Amino acid sequence: METIRKRRSIRKYLAKDVPADLLDELLETAARAQTMGNLQLYSVVVTRDQAMKEQLSPAHFNQPMVKGAPVVLTFCADFNRTTQWCKCRKAVPGYDNLLSFMNAASDALLFTQNFCNLAEEKGLGICYLGTTIYNAGDIIRILQLPKLVVPVATITVGWPDEHPEQSDRLPLAAFVHEETYKDYTPEDIDRYYCPKEALAENRHFVEINQKETLAQIFTDIRYTREANVSISASLLKTLQEQGFMQ
Repeated sequence: METIRKRRSIRKYLAKDVPADLLDELLETAARAQTMGNLQLYSVVVTRDQAMKEQLSPAHFNQPMVKGAPVVLTFCADFNRTTQWCKCRKAVPGYDNLLSFMNAASDALLFTQNFCNLAEEKGLGICYLGTTIYNAGDIIRILQLPKLVVPVATITVGWPDEHPEQSDRLPLAAFVHEETYKDYTPEDIDRYYCPKEALAENRHFVEINQKETLAQIFTDIRYTREANVSISASLLKTLQEQGFMQ
C-alpha cells in the first residue's frame, strides 16, 4: 500500500536495461488479475528495439519517454486468441461486437494496473500514456495487430532518473458515494476543487495559458469538444476495422 501511496509518473530513465527475466516475472504475476470468464482477454507487445520506438513515438504525440524508456509496453484488448481457440475446438465464437471489446478492454486494463503496481514495488518507474486510443489505428499498423485486437494502454518502463513531485488527488469524499450516487452541488464542487485550483502550479498553468479558470484548460486546450468528437469517430472506425462493431 505504501508503494501506491508514494507513486509518481516517471518520464526520465537511466540508461540501464530492464532484465527480460524480471519483466517476464512481473507480467506473469500481473496475469493473476481478475478476468472475465477466466479467459484473459488481453495481450501485451513488448518494445525494446529503438527503431520500433521511433515508429511508435508519433502515435504518442512524440512524448520523449517513448524513445527514452528501455521498454515500452502496449497492452491490448484481445479477443483474437480466444476466437482462434474456439474455432480450433468446434465452437462458434460470437465476439465481433462492442460488448466483447468492452469486456476485453476491462480485462486488459486490470492486467495493466496489476503490472504497474508490481513494477513500482520492484523500484521501476512507469508512465501511463493516455494517447493509445487516440491513435489506435497507427499503433495497430506498426505492431501488426490482427482483427479483434485493439491497443488500450501504453506504459513506459525503466529505472527512474528523476524524482518528481506527486500529482494532486481529489479527497475521498469527492468520489465515494454511499449506497447511491449523490450528485454534486456547487458547494460540493467548491469544497472538492478549490484546494486543487489553489495549488501554485495550477495557478501558474492558468496564467501562462491566459485562461480564467483551471477547468478552461481542460475544456478549451487539453480535451476540447472538437478533438473528442474527432477522436471518437476515429476510434469507432478502428473498432469497425478490427471487427468489433458487427
